[in-house]
Amino acid sequence: MEVAFTSVPEVMKEIVIAELAEIGFDSFNEEEYKLLAYIPEEFFVEPAIQKVILKYRELKEVFWSVIPLPDKNWNELWESQYDPVFIAGKCYIRAPFHESFEDYKKAPAHKLTSSPIHQFTSCYDIIIEPKMSFGTAHHETTALMIEWLLEEDVSGKTVLDMGCGTGVLAILALQLGAAEVFAIDNDKRAFENTTENVHKNKARDIHVIHGDVNEIPEKKVNLLLANINKNVLLEQIPVYANALYEGGTLLLSGFYSEDLPVIREKGEEQHLKFAGVRKKNNWMVVKFNR
Repeated sequence: MEVAFTSVPEVMKEIVIAELAEIGFDSFNEEEYKLLAYIPEEFFVEPAIQKVILKYRELKEVFWSVIPLPDKNWNELWESQYDPVFIAGKCYIRAPFHESFEDYKKAPAHKLTSSPIHQFTSCYDIIIEPKMSFGTAHHETTALMIEWLLEEDVSGKTVLDMGCGTGVLAILALQLGAAEVFAIDNDKRAFENTTENVHKNKARDIHVIHGDVNEIPEKKVNLLLANINKNVLLEQIPVYANALYEGGTLLLSGFYSEDLPVIREKGEEQHLKFAGVRKKNNWMVVKFNR
């Protein structure tokens, strides 16, 4: 669903975005004196929005309205608005209608001069079917997770992508040599989109599961990835810690830099060792080791 907030003071937009992200909103579009926020219909709770508005006196003139989103031709939308994403010189993420990495490399030289791709001879080529799921790598948190995942040694290991969205992290983990990969999401559309993307990338060894943390396999994993939001992470970090082998790694994203202290504290309460952070436009990814 789309929720339009009008008359939002410019100095308050970042605060409002942070507050809305905590109650389930996952993407935003800023316009002059207006903020458009998007949330899955099943997570929409009107009193929670009203509570955010009433919390700050600077927002007393703000009005908001709900706009149900009609089905769209997401292929057409992507084709008109988005380019393939090239990350860290190693990962090329595209829609089915975009050229493959190999085809792009065969393009005339003048086409490649403005792109960093011409500098590289090979990379991981991932196809993501445009749907309403989160995780196309255009968002900072997905890009941060991919950058760090590319540096992890996952060869022969077991990986869990919690809140998988499009499944892009799970697919990359398999391409990096993981022996077994699980991808879990409680959103039916995300589950269906991940399933579709798994087939498009011939990554059928990935176990795609529709559900929540209760569906985490009993067997331990070496690497757990969770790109969700602050509140969910704080609630589920104890479960993640329990799911890791001794020596395992936890990568978390979906929160702002100001939220890092509480995320770190929760991780360390579970005897996880803080192993570093990265930041992009105020979004964070944090690494813990068990």
